[in-house]
Amino acid sequence: MMLIAKRLNMTTKGEYAFIYTELFQNEAKGNQSWARGNESREDKLKLKEAYEALLILSLNQPYSEKYKIFSEKVKELAASNYNFTYTEDVVNYFTASFHDAVLMLCDVINETRSLGENPLNGTITTFKLKNKKFDGISGIITINEKGDRIADYALLDQNDTLKGNFEVVLTYFGATKEYKEVSSIHWPGGRIPKDRPRCGFDGNDPACYKRGLKLLEMSLIITLFLLIVIIIIGVLTYRKIRLESKLANMSWRVRWDEITFVKDMRSSCMMSRLSITSAMSFKMEHGWVCWTPSFPNNICMQMKMCYGSFRNKKSLYLDSSSSDTETHRFILTGTYKGNIVAVKKVYKQKKIELTRSILFELKKIREAQHQNIANFIGACIDAPNVAILTEYCPKGSLQDVLKNESLDLDWMFRYSLINDIVKGLSYLHNGEMATHGRLRSSNCLVDSHFVVKLTDFGLPSFRHAESLTSCEEKDLKKFLWKAPELLRLPVCPPEGTTKGDVYSLGIILQEISLREEPFYPFRESMTVAEILARIRVKEAPPFRPVVPSETCAPGLLSLMRSCWAEEPEDRPDVSQIKAEMRILNRGQNGEVNIMDNLLMRMEQYAHNLESLVEQRTAAFMEEKKKSEELLYQVLPRSVAEQLKRGKAVEPEYFDNVTVFFSDVVGFTQMCSMSTPIQVVDFLNDLYTCFDAVINDFDVYKVETIGDAYMVVSGLPDRNGMRHAKEIARMSLALLKAVISFKIRHRQDDTVKLRIGIHSGPCCAGVVGQKMPRYCLFGDTINTASRMESTGEALKIHVSPETKVALDYFGNFKLVPREAIEVKGKGKMQTYWLLSENEAARVTPSPAVQKRSKDQIKRRR
Repeated sequence: MMLIAKRLNMTTKGEYAFIYTELFQNEAKGNQSWARGNESREDKLKLKEAYEALLILSLNQPYSEKYKIFSEKVKELAASNYNFTYTEDVVNYFTASFHDAVLMLCDVINETRSLGENPLNGTITTFKLKNKKFDGISGIITINEKGDRIADYALLDQNDTLKGNFEVVLTYFGATKEYKEVSSIHWPGGRIPKDRPRCGFDGNDPACYKRGLKLLEMSLIITLFLLIVIIIIGVLTYRKIRLESKLANMSWRVRWDEITFVKDMRSSCMMSRLSITSAMSFKMEHGWVCWTPSFPNNICMQMKMCYGSFRNKKSLYLDSSSSDTETHRFILTGTYKGNIVAVKKVYKQKKIELTRSILFELKKIREAQHQNIANFIGACIDAPNVAILTEYCPKGSLQDVLKNESLDLDWMFRYSLINDIVKGLSYLHNGEMATHGRLRSSNCLVDSHFVVKLTDFGLPSFRHAESLTSCEEKDLKKFLWKAPELLRLPVCPPEGTTKGDVYSLGIILQEISLREEPFYPFRESMTVAEILARIRVKEAPPFRPVVPSETCAPGLLSLMRSCWAEEPEDRPDVSQIKAEMRILNRGQNGEVNIMDNLLMRMEQYAHNLESLVEQRTAAFMEEKKKSEELLYQVLPRSVAEQLKRGKAVEPEYFDNVTVFFSDVVGFTQMCSMSTPIQVVDFLNDLYTCFDAVINDFDVYKVETIGDAYMVVSGLPDRNGMRHAKEIARMSLALLKAVISFKIRHRQDDTVKLRIGIHSGPCCAGVVGQKMPRYCLFGDTINTASRMESTGEALKIHVSPETKVALDYFGNFKLVPREAIEVKGKGKMQTYWLLSENEAARVTPSPAVQKRSKDQIKRRR
């Protein structure tokens, strides 16, 4: 604007003064913003002259000694505490203003408290700030009746005409409404502009009427010109701001700890994908064999994949780009924001500096959106975990699909794969990316809908330079897709070339046509290094794969050969390839109805899926049944059913149950003469025998503690008065079984069992959440324990309450024992249970009958 004013002679005659506002005086003082740095000496002189008519109005910057001391202290603290260095002589006006504002607020709070008023009352505090003066670092601070600070201003002029710097020429103090002239204002042409224009402010002066018409025309022309300039500048500014906002957008950045890697082997098997080529070499190395002809290939592959995941302790799938038998490369998969993503670590890069060029690369790859392009999720630059996150495709790579012999790929399906690759490559070549650079079959991923998506393109700054001379032998295979002219360079450029991508497409077409590795059949007789050496040498004809004409359509074979031509200029561009594929597709679709083909494939896929679901469901139900049986062994069935349904098991009171306790007489002495292993084997043999016996009675085994064995009847399932009879019959059966029991490590010794029985009420419930136990509480348990401890070897000691319950049945023979002293009970008349009258024996309880039927079914 000042340059235009100079061209209109508005800056040299002293008719106009241009006023510009700058907030900080430090930024206005010494300002040379008119000197852009790329002008000639003559143009720079014109610009400086144009700025001589400009006056800058800013807040007054105090330069008192107190302010200078304050500035030095701020600079010192900024350098020591925040590692920040000021470049100005003194700190800006706002720094001191914030300092003074805090002191003024503290002064008002102290005043409020001294008057006994509440300093937390904003109304009182605000009222006391009005009409207040305060001597601060920035000078005398005055607050008016509205609560606004009355500021001081400075006027700066280009007083130093030699350097073109602006200096303070006038200051205004708002509190006192006084002016202070520092130096005289330099007016262009030595004239002070008039207060009133010659023709008046509204131009109605008759003497200027004709001149006014000319001025109006001129003003319209200038206005139109300025409007056009403003529009152009606005558009350019908008584009610039939009570009800068995109570059500053850091939504792509991912922290390494935000990625969740699956550690569970079963989960990683479901979410990972194994390269078929690598799996075959893996099978040769580790001896994997699908031993049943009907065993599905996909299940066999999943078993191999599970083994690979187990060995590597991560969710991963093999990168088929380097699937030699000597080594395996793995691509991590993880979960980021609830989605499964592929994580490619950049091992050669230890640290990434976010330069402007890298931000441009990230902007390009973020904006790359196409149905045949794997979406860019984000990037991690947390050293040493530098990685690129992309969309996860569950079907693996194109190399996986081609090597999967269970897939019958007819030519319609192959043309569909080729079309997807060409579409993705066309999008890259015609967009901001311009090239792919690493196109190979392992970088052509297949999603769940069998759509091919290109990946591993862009971000050349994240990649390491690829060179044949510095590359290890195991990594040479990826160079089979590189164009000859790139292989001959000392270092292959990470971004590649468009013609190089076309060559890589030709090699992929050979893979799709033959379903064999690149440079078939030479891979069977030559090493990768030997093949690459022949490619780099210009042979006549060039060394290329051998594709028999009967293996594919003639048009595709000619396209393939033109793609891998020796000279880059002889190769077609991607638009020509698209046109050629359109012709080939038209001929293929005329032979087969594409809808019939699609329906047939969907039907086959659904049939295989149903079979797989049935197998998995049957295996799941079998495991569920085993888990339930194990749970029923630990807890009563009724209690276990409540826990399975997620219900809390409430404690339950039982009016009458019978509790059985037993232990081994002389067990402590036996332990002192036996090893711990022998003691454990003895107890295991004994309780296994006991468990087999009690299974024929309506009882529930509560627990075993050392040599103590505790059983109860009448809970958790109530059985009326039968609880005493069931425990009595069980006790007699255990005595009979223990007489013939042999101790494994002490064949000459016999087990002498001591048994105690008591009947009465008790309470039962589940205790604990981790390893829960079904426990009994009440005096009945204590009394039953006393019956056992006061009994004798190979005898069943019965309490009076149990004797009354057994007399109800009338088929048990009991004899009284002399009254004994029972701890906590005093004198008690107890009994010995001798036998059961076989003639008057009652039938087993319904629970025992049902259990016997279930056992017979299981044996069958």
